[in-house]
Amino acid sequence: MIVLKSKREIEAMHEAGKLLASCHREIAKMIKPGISSWDIEMFVREYLEKHGATPEQIGYRGYEYATCASINDEICHGFPRKTPLKNGDIVTIDMVVNLKGALADSAWTYAVGEVSEENKKLMEVTKNALYKGIEQAKVGNRIGDIGHAIQTYVEGEGFSVVRDFIGHGIGPSMHEKPDVPHFGLPGKGPRLREGMVITIEPMVNVGTYFSKMDPNGWTARTVDGKNSAQYEHTIAITKDGPIILTDQDNVE
Repeated sequence: MIVLKSKREIEAMHEAGKLLASCHREIAKMIKPGISSWDIEMFVREYLEKHGATPEQIGYRGYEYATCASINDEICHGFPRKTPLKNGDIVTIDMVVNLKGALADSAWTYAVGEVSEENKKLMEVTKNALYKGIEQAKVGNRIGDIGHAIQTYVEGEGFSVVRDFIGHGIGPSMHEKPDVPHFGLPGKGPRLREGMVITIEPMVNVGTYFSKMDPNGWTARTVDGKNSAQYEHTIAITKDGPIILTDQDNVE
């Protein structure tokens, strides 16, 4: 069942999203060779506590961390670790913020120092794909319109879209209906209605879209060892168009 959110609920989620976006803005200042994803994990925990929020991911199905930190060929759900990041790495930091019961979810891929031209293009295409998906998040469109826009753009740029992990509805719970694939056919799937709140979070690979799971049961990585990037926003569907609740450009 898809639960529509009230204006008040969306406003509360927007406040959570603004906090999450401001946290990402601070992380961007930290990223450089020599720091670790564990340093980022500790910063996020302290930042959220300072602002009266909690990391929703801790305890979710036994997950122990405030962030997912996925490096290079890791697609998603990488564990924060104390190994220093190296020049040329890319790292995706994904988190869900709970502010007074309202949730927001956003992931961002960061370049560590100077990265290769291939990684620059991967990051650029993945971010562009996110916004092409958001453009389709309009009342009356269908979920398939979002995925189709993302898939056709990404594949046209010579990359692939991960199939095993997708976006989702979000509200009082971290994962709600509807499922939001980043691939598919236009005009298919549930129709978008005012009051829906979803995540759009394409994961894009340099090589094949197939993934494999690490022994920890959480971390997914590319089967061919080539790099992966991800960008994610939480989106409210309104009669006036999509509202990006985690927009980093409108953070004070």
